[in-house]
Amino acid sequence: MREAGIELMKNTKSVRDIDIKDKRVLIRVDFNVPMDEDFDISDDTRIREALPTINYCIDNHAKNIVLVSHLGRPKGRSAEFSLKHVLKRVERLLGRDIAFAETIENVENLQQQNEGSVILLENIRFYEGEEKNDEELSTKLASLCDIYVNDAFGTSHRAHSSTCGIAKYAKERVAGLLLKKEIDSFAKAMANPLKPVLLIVGGSKVSSKLALLHNILNVVDKIIIGGAMSNTFLKARGFDMQKSLVEDDLVGDARKILDKAKEGKVKIYLPVDVVSTDDIKEHRHIKITPAQDIPEGFMAVDMGPATSKLFSEVVRDSQTIIWNGPLGIYEIQAFSRGTFNLAHAVSDTYAFSLIGGGDTADAIDKAGERDNMSFISTGGGASLELLEGKILPAFEVLERK
Repeated sequence: MREAGIELMKNTKSVRDIDIKDKRVLIRVDFNVPMDEDFDISDDTRIREALPTINYCIDNHAKNIVLVSHLGRPKGRSAEFSLKHVLKRVERLLGRDIAFAETIENVENLQQQNEGSVILLENIRFYEGEEKNDEELSTKLASLCDIYVNDAFGTSHRAHSSTCGIAKYAKERVAGLLLKKEIDSFAKAMANPLKPVLLIVGGSKVSSKLALLHNILNVVDKIIIGGAMSNTFLKARGFDMQKSLVEDDLVGDARKILDKAKEGKVKIYLPVDVVSTDDIKEHRHIKITPAQDIPEGFMAVDMGPATSKLFSEVVRDSQTIIWNGPLGIYEIQAFSRGTFNLAHAVSDTYAFSLIGGGDTADAIDKAGERDNMSFISTGGGASLELLEGKILPAFEVLERK
């Protein structure tokens, strides 16, 4: 079933499969990039990943190109979330001027004035109908193009007007080069992977990864569970986790996953020792202890050196590695060693390594290993839903080969 879903998404037509010469092209990109309080972009990866599709359309003589994206979670129009903040970076990376349209009506005027132009529409989430997949907004967007191209993997799990609704009314609807690259990489890791397959899963909450853990047991051979979510699993094994973050209401679910994995002969690895502290921000004491002997009043914040060595050996014996979620509070230097050591271990293998977006990509970046991973996904929530075995809404509405 999972393989069928992946194959269905792989079979989506791409922008390379159609003639775009002299056609109006609308590309749904993902320019939702992190910025500081001065609106300086701290990571422009998502913009860079969109460039091949935009350049392909320019090189193949599209009549004009409209770029549509969201930025953040605005409530109505807000200067803070304006795409004007990313305009200069897009122009610099693309190496050409880009017209900026405040409204959809402005786009229509700019299209009539300038053939061959690239136009960036203001934040699509300024329109109330976007997240409601509003039919009126969808038809307005479709009226701007002859060809709709979805290249925003990071929002492909959302059924919004600019990711799904527009496709109902567009004459042609295809995937961009990034969208194809994403699904091909996930297919390599999940549909026909080299074995053994290892899932590394971390982050703070079991609740956000529960479906993933249940649904991926028939795909992987072994699972490393780290980060705060491993505390819930350790408690399920009877350990006193003291002040560590534990989802008490999910201890039973964690126990079921451990039992289900044992039945399916999937090996689960949990921390054997931990780095613990009395306080995360203002720590006076940091200790390394066995996972079952956390001092009273302390909390686990990272894996210990014995765990780091164990996990590295598990990594070395894997041919396909899927990683979603950091394995400690990597943003704080004192608690980052476990995540960074594992990143180094993954980079040292010849395995195909698929990194599942968001915080994981940031942690890999901080470890200095971005260029040594096989593929880093641009979508956090989208990659998680793919790993859970779901067919993403944005793929369902595109044309098939």
